[in-house]
Amino acid sequence: WMPQYFIGEYGVAIGVAAALAASFSLPAGALRALGGALSDKFGAHATTWWVLWVAWIALFLLSYPQTQLTVHTIRGPAAFHIGLSLWFFVPLLFVLGVVLAFGMASTFKYLGDDFPDHLGVVTGIVGLAGGMGGFLLPILWGALLDLLGIRSSAFMLLYGIVWVSLILIYFTEARRVDFHGIEAAR
Repeated sequence: WMPQYFIGEYGVAIGVAAALAASFSLPAGALRALGGALSDKFGAHATTWWVLWVAWIALFLLSYPQTQLTVHTIRGPAAFHIGLSLWFFVPLLFVLGVVLAFGMASTFKYLGDDFPDHLGVVTGIVGLAGGMGGFLLPILWGALLDLLGIRSSAFMLLYGIVWVSLILIYFTEARRVDFHGIEAAR
């Protein structure tokens, strides 16, 4: 869907669109080991927490649709264009790919830390959830595009998912740590 996004939103040729889409998929696949090293060094929670915050900010910016704004001033209407240029969008997409790679690694670090005796089953369940997300999200993005007619609605949905994830990780981790910062016994 990403090459189609570049073609529809920015009017680039298919070859250029495919190359630009690689700015997300290459770091998202290649940098997982670095994310694992960060998770080993700083812990799964800290890595995931910062990954989600960076993704939340990037997705907020990526979500904003191309907009024409007219302000009625005392001198008459003043028109403004608000939206990401291609040259700002692509680096932001790269940053998103990098942090999501780190997030994938920190997720599996969480699993190793929290479920060492059932790692095979739990990673299988997480893999199933990831596969279902990979299947369902493009369908939801297409439905949102049909419903709203806004290409960036895919990023809006991801922004909402990350927002909910930030809330959930805050409350689940706040429960596991006492107010003095010492990990609570399980």
